[in-house]
Amino acid sequence: MDYPLLSLLIFAPIVGGIVVLAAGESRPGLARWLALLVSLITMALCIPLLQNFDSSTAQMQFVERVMWIETFDIHYFLGVDGIAVPLIVLTAFTSVLVVVAGWEVIQTRVSQYFAAFLILEGLMIGVFAALDAILFYVFFEAMLLPMFLIIGMWGGPNRVYATLKFFLYTFFGSVFLLIGLIYLYLEGGSFSILDMHRLPLPLDAQIWLFFAFLIGFAVKVPMFPVHTWLPDAHVEAPTGGSVVLAAIMLKIGGYGFLRFSLPIVPDGSQAMDWVVILLSLIAIVYIGLVALAQADMKKLIAYSSISHMGFVTLGAFMVFQVLENGTMEAAQLGLEGAMVQMISHGFISGAMFLCVGVLYDRMHSRMIGDYGGVANTMPWFAAFAVLFSMANAGLPGTSGFVGEFMVIVASLQANFWFAFTAALTLIIGAAYTLWMVKRVIFGDVTNTNVARLKDINAREAVILSSLAIAVLALGVYPDPLIDLMHASVAHLLEQIQLGKL
Repeated sequence: MDYPLLSLLIFAPIVGGIVVLAAGESRPGLARWLALLVSLITMALCIPLLQNFDSSTAQMQFVERVMWIETFDIHYFLGVDGIAVPLIVLTAFTSVLVVVAGWEVIQTRVSQYFAAFLILEGLMIGVFAALDAILFYVFFEAMLLPMFLIIGMWGGPNRVYATLKFFLYTFFGSVFLLIGLIYLYLEGGSFSILDMHRLPLPLDAQIWLFFAFLIGFAVKVPMFPVHTWLPDAHVEAPTGGSVVLAAIMLKIGGYGFLRFSLPIVPDGSQAMDWVVILLSLIAIVYIGLVALAQADMKKLIAYSSISHMGFVTLGAFMVFQVLENGTMEAAQLGLEGAMVQMISHGFISGAMFLCVGVLYDRMHSRMIGDYGGVANTMPWFAAFAVLFSMANAGLPGTSGFVGEFMVIVASLQANFWFAFTAALTLIIGAAYTLWMVKRVIFGDVTNTNVARLKDINAREAVILSSLAIAVLALGVYPDPLIDLMHASVAHLLEQIQLGKL
């Protein structure tokens, strides 16, 4: 390929965001159309990315490498494999929907709002494409700033508390990540992530690095017990902020484990895998039960996100137990299940938060008790909301079933009780999701405000239809996604098996 595709994917939305900001607050219509154009251009750039990507190899592709800071051998080094490409496409797809979702809802500081989202989109794509550890860290940290502003400026009444908590938690975690990366540089003399994959390390160093990575990425996922910032951030964030947070930013933690923890410290990860498995199972069951007790729809979906992301970390770190007690195929199934779960959760959680946003725009309430009988006045909305709720509960035929099923089947080869505990989420998830649907969507209309609700308009229908197609397509035919990542996951398994001792 004779043009820098990854740089275009990163900097098109960042430069576009600056242009939108320059449009100023006096022309909100222009800012909206510019933001939509930029997000569609970024989405269009994913087409050559997918067309020219060779899924038969685990090699990094579309590589760009330029010296950046010569003294420390830091490069502007980009490249993608089958693990990064689906996440970049998810980011571009979600960003278009977020721009459309905020079209009528955002009435104050319009150009600043859309500029923040576009810049955030470019930085998130940068995280998935970076192959230099310092470049990765710069994108990883810079993402905090637009999201900090999005929650802090367009959020709810407690937005300052929520945004500070979000910032402090994630910043605290990333300090440990930076210490780990500097240690690896001092040991190997390179900040290249691919060089770090090959760097031999003693077990005690690997265990220390394992915990540095765990703290850095666990806050992002977020894993129990560092999850408490997420419900607050979701509740206070505007709908678009919640969608990006759930659909993409949480995936950066899971991606970090697959890109850093497993290949760089495989023996340390094997020695301490029980820590992540235990925390993942607690998240899947306990946080699912916490979701059951929520009266606020956004909080319920936020806790549901933590529970479902437990499958990602379980699938990633159960691989050592599967390799000991089962087959290579089962280990690959578990890792691919974790990846499918990340993409699926991006679609479903984004859709769930958009559905809450549709109701909130009309009623200005997120409380379950304020609704009832919405299906009587908003039948089209109800159809979409029930579909996404079923997907969230893991209904076969939707994307929510595929990743969880793959992880549960793989975990059966590791330990029956892992599989049994993880499978409980299908019961708990159905309980809290259907309990919410019953009280919000069905029943008689008892609230006069609900009786006056208008069904979704064309703009909302386009957004929800796009996500419905994605959820059903991935649920019915996940093969294209699995084929895309298969070679890269197989290579990751080889790195894990070889170890470094």
